[in-house]
Formats: sequence, structure tokens, C-alpha cells
Amino acid sequence: MRNHFAKGLSLFVVPTLVMIGLTGCTDEKIVYRDRPVYDEPADGAGEFVGYTLTGAETPIPSCANCHVGPSAEWSETDHASAWATLEESGHAQEFCRGCHTVSEFGNPVTGASGYNGSQDSLRYKDVQCESCHGPGLPHVAAPDGSGPLASMLAGSDLTNGCGECHAGTHHPFVEQWEASAHGNVQSFAAGRDGCKDCHSGNGSLERWGFNANYTEKADFDAGNGYMDITCGVCHDPHGGPNSAQLRFPIENTSVEGHLCAQCHDRRSEPDPGSSHGLHPHSPETALLQGEAGFFFPGMEITPPAVIVGSHGNEGNTRLCAGCHVDNWTVTDDTGEFAFQAVGHTFAAIPCVGEDGIPTGETECALNTEDRYFGSCATSGCHSTATAALGALQSATSLNKLLADEVHELLEQVPDGEIDGSDGVITVAEGAEFNYHLAHFGAGRDGEDIDARLGYTGSAAHNPFSTRELLVASIEALKKEYGPFTTSDWYQNFILENPELLPR
Repeated sequence: MRNHFAKGLSLFVVPTLVMIGLTGCTDEKIVYRDRPVYDEPADGAGEFVGYTLTGAETPIPSCANCHVGPSAEWSETDHASAWATLEESGHAQEFCRGCHTVSEFGNPVTGASGYNGSQDSLRYKDVQCESCHGPGLPHVAAPDGSGPLASMLAGSDLTNGCGECHAGTHHPFVEQWEASAHGNVQSFAAGRDGCKDCHSGNGSLERWGFNANYTEKADFDAGNGYMDITCGVCHDPHGGPNSAQLRFPIENTSVEGHLCAQCHDRRSEPDPGSSHGLHPHSPETALLQGEAGFFFPGMEITPPAVIVGSHGNEGNTRLCAGCHVDNWTVTDDTGEFAFQAVGHTFAAIPCVGEDGIPTGETECALNTEDRYFGSCATSGCHSTATAALGALQSATSLNKLLADEVHELLEQVPDGEIDGSDGVITVAEGAEFNYHLAHFGAGRDGEDIDARLGYTGSAAHNPFSTRELLVASIEALKKEYGPFTTSDWYQNFILENPELLPR
């Protein structure tokens, strides 16, 4: 008889009872087996043990003999079929195989080991546990409950971690990540109370309750620096129920459940208890859903008009990722492959060079030559890149004009009406918040919107709710502190769009 474990991993019955649970090796208390836990490493493989073959119906990672749960999750990931994926691709080459097998890549070992040292594809095929955790022989030979830990760091200059394989022109995840804000932790923010949860990778994992051990954890727990938002923060290295091994799903429009919204959904309305309460902070997800901003008494924004026409609707099932994580292939003048963009700069309209390859810059001009608009056009939302650019420029220009109008009226309100520390939100303070929401993350009013991208944050995330919030702010300021005279442009705009007036 046999004792079957999760998803096909099985261990054979023997007369001997092995109390593995007492050593800390596994969640199960009793395991039966009649064969060795591991096979000796192949010649040239170093201390990598790879798959167990002796007595097994099918090869399973040696680690799976004890660590049943993580191994079962891993078996459902692309790492578990990495060798077959490469071999079936039609363009497998020998230099590719080191990253599709257990080798020295991805862990602290240097020098050809595992598959690279032995050429044993049966034992060392696929990206097994040892690919990240390092050689398993010392641990399986004398398990003491600790086990080899994997690194959670990432970087193109590291010889361990995800970046040693997830790099290069075909899959430049780590290079693009390094150019993003996720790859450049802000120590001044990460060290502040309440900020570490999102401004550091170790803080995010702690807040989410993912407290598995890793090489650097003790040092970070001791307060020695902060970890960037690395690959293993958003992606669970062992796998899970979500696509791309993500810790939270991205195929939904739920603010509470979406991966990006775990951090990009902070101060989306005025906070009378904060000295920064009149400035939005990461309000993107709530803005997408038409829920960000200060809503004056009696003000209503009609959801069908706002949500359906924004980027936060059911037509964009990936929500933030629908625009900010886009994959596309760059070809050269002859049509040959040049670069595979993987969307890990997390820019919705990234800056590109003359060759069409993302540069990692953020302040290039707003046009279809210097920026890639493919995520807007290929999604089916906009017919062409030019159409997407035109819609963005139109919304940006309108929001800027309306925000300028709010700013002019705010300059005229009585002293003392704008005080973010008094615990009360006045009409002026609500309008102040909406003004800042209209251009969060960009420059102050008066800057060149084409060169500086001022106001495109709100214009891209939800131009319609932003527009209504600004109109409502103008009308509320006039009613509360008037008589104020608005510009001829605004008066004509309202005559043409009376439906925007507060109802």
C-alpha cells in the first residue's frame, strides 16, 4: 500500500516509522518510505542532488520527500516544466539549458555544477528547489530543521536570485525592474512609521503575513536597512493559485483583492488626522474606480458615466496591470527579433529609444515616437496609438484648465480656511485636495504639460471623475466664499456642459 501526498507526490510504505515531523522538516507528522530519501549527486554536479530516481515511479525533487506542501505548489508552476518548455520551443540551445535546470545559476554556487557540470538532464532538468536554495546534499544527509535558505534580493549584478536567469534581451525582467521605482527603495520613507509596509519589500511581506524565512530576513528584522520591492515580494517563489505565481490576483477589478491595490490605494480622500492630509498619496486604484477625491455635500458622480468610460471597468480585467505591465516584441529594420519588453518598468507609456526599446527614462516628450502606447491600442480600448495620445492630451489639457481655475479661487479664500492640522475639513480644504488629486505625482500648475507630463496621472486613471470633482470644487468655492468671478473660458465651458454642475 501507499500513502499518497499532495498532487501526485507519493512515498512508499516500509516497516520502519520515520518521525520526520519532529525535526521540523515537514508539516506532516508521520511519513513512511522504503527507499533512500535522495540519490547521490551525479559526477560533476557538486552537491546538487536534483531529482530522486531510485524507487520512484516518476522523478521528483529530492526535497519533496519531506517538504511535501511547497513541492506540491511548485509542481504547478512553470519552473516545474522548464526543461520541456525549452525543448518544445523549437529554438533550444545549450547555453539556454543552465537556466532551465538545476545549476549554479540562481544561488551562491560558482563554477559549473548541477546540469552544467554533469550534463545529466534526467536528474537536473527543470528549475527545482535547489535552483534557488542552493545545493541540498548537506541538508538531506543530515537534516537539522534549518535547511538552505534562498535569497530574496534581485539585481543584474548579483550571482544569485531571480535576476541571474530572468535577464537578457529575451526576458529582461531584472533590468527593467531596476529602472523602476520598485527597484529603488526610498530609505527615508521605508524608515518612517506606517510607511515601511509599502516602501520596503520586507515590510510588505510582513504586513501581508508572508513570514517564510530567507537569507536576508534576520538582518532586515534587526533593522539593518530595507529591501527593495523585489521579485519575491509580488511573486511567491513556491507558487500558488494566482497567475505568474503572484501573491494576490491581478485578473479582477476589486480594490481590496488586487495585487497593486495593496499599496496603490492609500490616501484617496482628505485625512483630517494627518499633517499631509490635504495631499493624496497613492490614490490610483480608488481613482480608477471613481471613488477618490473630496465629495462635497449633495455632490453626486453618476457611476455609469464615470466608471464605464474610465480604465477601471470590467473591460480592463487586469486593472492596473492592464496598462502598466505590457509585453511586446521589438524588431529591427529587417523584421528580426531585437528585444522582448516585459513591462517591468511598470510605466504605462514608457519612454523608448529610436530602436523602440524602453530606456527606463521618465521625462521624455509626450508623443508616439518617444513613448510606447501599445498597451492603450492593443488592448482594444483605443483604435491606434495616435488615438490614445489624442485622448490623453485632450483630457490632460482640460483637467489642467479646470485645476488652474480651482487654484485661482483658492488664492482668494479667507485666511485660516486651509489648515491641514486642525482636524476639520473645510470647503476650501476639500477643493485643495481635489486640486492636488488632479495632478498627483506630476508638477505644479504652470508647467509645460507636453514636456513634463503634468496632470496626466489623473487624466489617465480617470479623467471623468477628476473633471467632475474640479467643477464641483469651483462651484462649492463660489457658493461658500463668493462672490468670485470665474474666467470667461470656464463660464463658456459650463454653458456647453451644464450636466457637470453639482446636482
